[in-house]
Amino acid sequence: MDNEYKIKNIAGYLAKVFLTNPLTMILGIAILALGYISLVVMPREEDPQIQVSGGSVIVAMPGAGPQEITNVIIKPLERRISEIKGVDNIYGTAMNNFGMVNVQYIIGEDRESSNLKLYDKVMQNMDGLPTGTLPPLVKPFDIDIDVPVLTVAFYKKEGAKVDNIKLYKKIRDLQQDINAIDNVSKSNLKGAKRPQFNVMIDLDKLSGYHISLGQVAQSIRSISTNAPDIDSPTASNSLVIFGIKNAIEDIEDLKHLIVAQYRGSPIYLKDISNIEYSYDIQNFKSATITYQDDNATFKDAGDQITLEVSKLKGTNAVTIAENVIARLGESKAELDASGVGYIITRNYGTRANEAVNELVHHLLITILIIALILVPFLGWRESLVVTIAVPMILATTLFLAMMTDQTINRITLFAFLLSLGLIVDDAIIVIENIHRHLHLEESKGKDFSELIVEATDEIGPSTNIATIAIMLTMIPMAFVGGMMGQFMLPIPLNVPVALAVSLFVAYVFTPYLAKKLIKHGDDNHDKVPIKTRLYNLTKKVKVSLPWKK
Repeated sequence: MDNEYKIKNIAGYLAKVFLTNPLTMILGIAILALGYISLVVMPREEDPQIQVSGGSVIVAMPGAGPQEITNVIIKPLERRISEIKGVDNIYGTAMNNFGMVNVQYIIGEDRESSNLKLYDKVMQNMDGLPTGTLPPLVKPFDIDIDVPVLTVAFYKKEGAKVDNIKLYKKIRDLQQDINAIDNVSKSNLKGAKRPQFNVMIDLDKLSGYHISLGQVAQSIRSISTNAPDIDSPTASNSLVIFGIKNAIEDIEDLKHLIVAQYRGSPIYLKDISNIEYSYDIQNFKSATITYQDDNATFKDAGDQITLEVSKLKGTNAVTIAENVIARLGESKAELDASGVGYIITRNYGTRANEAVNELVHHLLITILIIALILVPFLGWRESLVVTIAVPMILATTLFLAMMTDQTINRITLFAFLLSLGLIVDDAIIVIENIHRHLHLEESKGKDFSELIVEATDEIGPSTNIATIAIMLTMIPMAFVGGMMGQFMLPIPLNVPVALAVSLFVAYVFTPYLAKKLIKHGDDNHDKVPIKTRLYNLTKKVKVSLPWKK
């Protein structure tokens, strides 16, 4: 046909290829399904994770004072560590017998690479450590697993016959089960009173028997550790190992321990001390809890032990918190029977889920508002086309975010809300031009498919340039450094992607939906909106101004 429209750019080609293709509807349904799956499967967090790298180097030097530690350990280590690229701050601390150097990297530095560089630098300079120092301990800081997603406070119920030791053992057994839950990285106990044998030595008796504290410590140490001794192979080519069993099983073992002799008589540990099996009384840290019961009465439960549960990086905080709470529910009857109660004092999973659900709710409301605004200007059919296109754009963007190992958090969904006013423009421009062409006088009798392709192709260049210009304004945000740059990173990662996807959806699905939903025929020209009638009238009527000749 000589009058057939010649396609000029990618917009028209995409519209023509997908307009009558039976796979277009299947592709659209698949996109919506993948978006929903991504929304359900993607890990949920309240805030995006920030890459914070750092660590501590601990070097022990028994018998050295703070000044000596500073001169021979702290300062040399600080000089060497400052050679590492990406180090932001170095803090050295010197105390009796050991020194510690804390290293903080620039925010955004890769954590694994930073830890490896710190370890390598310390190991390369071990020969520079003075004689008498113990091997250095390099302890990296891991913010991904150091921040707990769930904290549970365990306490002794009123009137319960449970002491601090039984409380600790009961929670320790439960902690072991929680550590076995999938994607739980680690768990810690805060405020725990750990059991131990306490030997309260009478210094007056110690002096009277002319015994030193070192003798007492050496005697206790000799029966509290295993010391295997490997003998030579036997005729059957096997090894004989002699071991010393840990002899401390109860208080009586300690009471009858001989620590010295005085005037030919043995001096037992019970002669110079008071021995009891209790908790670590040398630990002055403790935690108490006050809670509100069902009758809204505040009660002081005294000492409590808080169990902190952390998750692996990139995993779903909501699911992990739910699994831990379910495990606690299974042990509730056993804990109640033992007189132990618990209160969940922090649930990061619930907060993350509420934040995500609230923003998703607002996202749906915004889409509905956009649809209602378009009805009086374009008609309900055209408005429905745009309304369907918007979830398809968001679904595709969400799926791409999941494929790039992102998480759903407040900033990710804020990026979607921010881009919502931008991504609807492409679909509105396409459907509005189709709407305009549909009501032009010269469009009468023209094939509807050809009309749609022509209308889509006509606005392609200007729409492409406008969308790309907006994308370029968002990309520089990805290069912002520091903590704010890390926190706001989901915006430059998702907004340009959503804008690029909006072009694809506008050129592929908007023409397809317009062909399916919008009626085409001569009856449409009888229902032309006022705006289009005025536009057509200006093309037909030549206005003659009175002052022109």
